[in-house]
Amino acid sequence: MRGIEIKEVTKYYGKHKALENISVNIEYGKIYGLLGRNGAGKSTLVNIISNRVFATKGEVLIDGEPAKENENALSKVFTVSEQNFLPVDMKFREAVKLTKSFFPSFDEEYALKLAGMFELDMKKKLAALSTGYNTIYKVILGLAVGTDYVIFDEPVLGLDANHRELFYKQLIERYSEQGGTFIISTHLIDECASLIERAVIIDSGKLIEDCDTEELLAGAYTVTGSAAAADAYAQGKEIIGSDAVGGLKSIYIKGKPENVPEGLEISKASLQNIFIRLTEKGQK
Repeated sequence: MRGIEIKEVTKYYGKHKALENISVNIEYGKIYGLLGRNGAGKSTLVNIISNRVFATKGEVLIDGEPAKENENALSKVFTVSEQNFLPVDMKFREAVKLTKSFFPSFDEEYALKLAGMFELDMKKKLAALSTGYNTIYKVILGLAVGTDYVIFDEPVLGLDANHRELFYKQLIERYSEQGGTFIISTHLIDECASLIERAVIIDSGKLIEDCDTEELLAGAYTVTGSAAAADAYAQGKEIIGSDAVGGLKSIYIKGKPENVPEGLEISKASLQNIFIRLTEKGQK
């Protein structure tokens, strides 16, 4: 079976439990959103998949093979993160050559084309790049690498709006042309929500949602109206969370609306709204 299987993964750092019994199947050929607030455990999970840290308990399988210290399995995965694993005194073209030496599927011509599109100064050493362009050169490597599984860990931090839009556009084009699996690990959901086919949400190291995005969105809605009317309607229903401004109240509910009385407005819940409500303190 093709895919990444995360089986009952727990990770301790000393006495701190960063992840608790996480089990997720990441199918080949989809775009996933690994969603969570800062400190939720996303990067720890990404690092365990990439074999950069080891799980305290549990294991990760890549296409059926254990990932831990397995060169064949790990050669199928490329991770883009804040960490820099390339010598900072090299220039971008050298980084491209070095990456291709480890990943033969790497598309050097495409990477140089992307560098032009992102207006990356290829004469500068990596150490001299700004925060935004330090992110950009890594994103370019991830888009061009051609492995079966590419993980982008917070890929748009430091990027301006134009560069973020360009990244998302190139990712969806690359996915459409070549397939593979892309995992976007982020807490910035609104602008990438349309790309994500399946949402995996973790909070405080625990898995709280693993669902196709369409199914998740179809299974929740917002009711808005006077606080008294909204509360009365929501009685007995599965509430995700709520907002109140003045006398108006919006309640986020799992399920489908039915028998809605006059004076209440029903609207679709966005992925970001659902994420925020599911991960709000006290909303579990």
